Amino acid sequence: MNPEELRTLVDFHYWARDRLLEVVEPLSPEQFTRDMGSSFRSVRDTLAHIYSAEWIWFSRWQGESPAAMPASDTFPDLASIRAAWKEHESRMNAFLNRLDARGIDQRLEYKTTAGQPMASVLWRMVQHVVNHASYHRGQVTTMLRQLGAAPPKSMDLIAFYRERGA
Repeated sequence: MNPEELRTLVDFHYWARDRLLEVVEPLSPEQFTRDMGSSFRSVRDTLAHIYSAEWIWFSRWQGESPAAMPASDTFPDLASIRAAWKEHESRMNAFLNRLDARGIDQRLEYKTTAGQPMASVLWRMVQHVVNHASYHRGQVTTMLRQLGAAPPKSMDLIAFYRERGA
C-alpha cells in the first residue's frame, strides 16, 4: 500500500458514506431512531457507531486512546452526525495528505477501550476503518429496506472506481 492508494481508499469511504446519508435524509425522526433489532438498534445508532469508530481510530493515530466512543444519543438527528463527520473528514484528509510511505508504514501503539495495549501499522488500521464502515453500511441498507425506504445507489468499490474513471 502506498500513500496515494490509501488516500483513494479513504476517498471511497467518504463517497460511500455520502451515498448512504443521501438516502437516510428522507427518514422521519421515528424511522431514524426506530429499534430495528440489529447490531446497533437503529439507523441513527449504526451511523453514530461508524462515525465514532472512525473517530476513535483517528484519535489513536494522534497519540490518544479514548476509553469510550461517543454515545449515539450525542447525535439527535442526521444533521448532527453529518456535521461531525464532515468536520472529521477534513482532519482525516489533512492527516493523510501529510504522510509519505514511511508515515503510513509506521507502527503505532495505542490502548483499546478496555485499556489493553496494542500496536498496529497505520495503513492496516486505515484499511480496517474503511472495511468496518463497509460492513455497517450494509446493515443500514438492510434497515432502510425494512423501513420501506429506498436503498442507496451501489456503494461497491468498483462503482467508485468506475465513477471516478469516467
